[in-house]
Amino acid sequence: MKAISDLPLAARKSITFDRGTEFVSWPHLQAQTGTQTWFCAPSSPWQKGTVENTSRRARRWLPRKHDIRQLSDHDMKVICDRLNNTPRKCLGWKTPAEVFREKMMEELGRSPNPQRQ
Repeated sequence: MKAISDLPLAARKSITFDRGTEFVSWPHLQAQTGTQTWFCAPSSPWQKGTVENTSRRARRWLPRKHDIRQLSDHDMKVICDRLNNTPRKCLGWKTPAEVFREKMMEELGRSPNPQRQ
């Protein structure tokens, strides 16, 4: 909730989950953050392509048999930073962090890449 609450409203208008039990508290998340929540239809993996791709990428640092309860918040942040700072072909070789920043700047009516004087 803290990670989502700290985002600008434009960045947390909605979030889509798969149907895992880890999202059982979605009503609380929606009520506390004002974020509309959606769920993928069962047996419809094409509705969550980014989730599947990110899960595959995360397995580099989090093998299936790894107990993630042993990881600190710092460890998780390092993994998230690696994922968000890895260029992606589908983003024109930009990183997810770069694209997110550009979109947020557009929402705020600012140029994502201001001209230097």
